[in-house]
Amino acid sequence: MVMTPSTMLELGTTAPNFELLEVVSGKPFSLSSLKGKKAILVMFICRHCPYVLHVKEEIARLGREYVPKEVGMVAISSNDSVKFPDDSPVHLKEMALELGLNFPLCFDETQSVAKTYKAACTPEFYLFDKAFKLVYQGQLDGSRPGSQTPVTGNDLREAIEAVLSNKPVSPNQKPSVGCNIKWKPGNEPDYFR
Repeated sequence: MVMTPSTMLELGTTAPNFELLEVVSGKPFSLSSLKGKKAILVMFICRHCPYVLHVKEEIARLGREYVPKEVGMVAISSNDSVKFPDDSPVHLKEMALELGLNFPLCFDETQSVAKTYKAACTPEFYLFDKAFKLVYQGQLDGSRPGSQTPVTGNDLREAIEAVLSNKPVSPNQKPSVGCNIKWKPGNEPDYFR
């Protein structure tokens, strides 16, 4: 496990569209299908990472609370599933069903979506406004595995609430930290080296 921070994509960046396999339905999912939502949350997660395991219940809770409030949500796993079989679509589907996720969980087999978003770690959170402009990229909250700090999701929740209230999101954003994305041999992006 290598603790890795977010690369912090520039605020105002337009969300790159993608189409990926959604692991529960087995059907393609496109980010553009979330058009019309008040906010769009794109998360990079996986199944085996201790940092994701630490916050997985809060990620599911965010879906239950915010999907009904017109927040479009999608989670993506981009890890090399050959070296990390827990992150294969079949095991990701198990995780989605266990957590009762009410938003798509997609598999980025080519890792191209992770590269487009300059994703570096799991978990990593990107919040876009209704115009698909990045307004927040940062930590869920200050809790980490083994810390005594409770998982609240307060940093991300404050950003979501600001967008839903048509208020500006604070530019004071702390990077998420977690396990590095497990790149396929020879596929590690330049920004990550």
